[in-house]
Amino acid sequence: MKRWSTHTGGIFLALAGATAFSGKAIIVKLSYRHGVDAVTVIMYRMLIALPFFLAMSWWASRRPHALANPLGRRDAWAIAGLGFLGYYLASFLDFLGLQTITASLERLILYLNPTLVLLLSSLVYKHPIQARRAWAMAISYGGVCVVFAHELNFSGTGAAIGSAFVLASALSYALYLMFSGQMVKRVGALRLVGLASSVACVCCLVQFAILKPLSAMWVPTPVLWLALLNATACTVAPVVLVMLAIERIGAALTSQVGMVGPMATLALGVLVLGEPLNMWIGLGTVLVLGGVYVASQTGEKTWT
Repeated sequence: MKRWSTHTGGIFLALAGATAFSGKAIIVKLSYRHGVDAVTVIMYRMLIALPFFLAMSWWASRRPHALANPLGRRDAWAIAGLGFLGYYLASFLDFLGLQTITASLERLILYLNPTLVLLLSSLVYKHPIQARRAWAMAISYGGVCVVFAHELNFSGTGAAIGSAFVLASALSYALYLMFSGQMVKRVGALRLVGLASSVACVCCLVQFAILKPLSAMWVPTPVLWLALLNATACTVAPVVLVMLAIERIGAALTSQVGMVGPMATLALGVLVLGEPLNMWIGLGTVLVLGGVYVASQTGEKTWT
């Protein structure tokens, strides 16, 4: 009974984390309706999230694993680079893309991340790609092309530019995942996320200070409330929920449960933003989810 309870709790945590994270695109799109741009929106998101990530880093640094593995100068530079690549650059490119494409297409492109990791690993580390995974990736990319072609008919070049930004975001995060493997083992997942995210927060604040006048901080009140919701419910909370889920049911099953994310974004986009829902979007979503599911199978047995 206890093992069943642990498994069920892990499933709910993974579902909650995936659903909460999927709300990020919805909140960003709502913020844009108040006339603010990507630089301002991401600055407020990171400004509010920074204390939480610092607290997370401090707490993780007190754990036995962290005490046994103190950080050196080389570790600090590596974490700074990973934070810039995986959390600052990926997030900023994503926010830029959301200015011109729907939340549904954005989530589908980002969900190609596991296939991008496979492709990059094959190119950099010469890891062979199994035929089954190659077909799965082709299906996933075909699904994105279906939705992209549909959106291109209505949005024109804006959809192409926005999709390029989001694809670059997915590529940036895939590089982060590929290069962070050894750091996770040494630093610990929670400490790495907290420190790397803190670096990204500082990058976003510096970017705003360089690109914007101080008066740009004055934004409509709804933007501030949306930033608070984005920083807490859609940024910090999903990180914690997913980490707790991984502890209970393993990374593979957590990833599989996370496939609810694109569906949640699609539903929220229709209900909250009034985005279209038709056969082409549904078909593309099914293809992407199916392809990613097959491509991400590792044979790992997470629970019996």
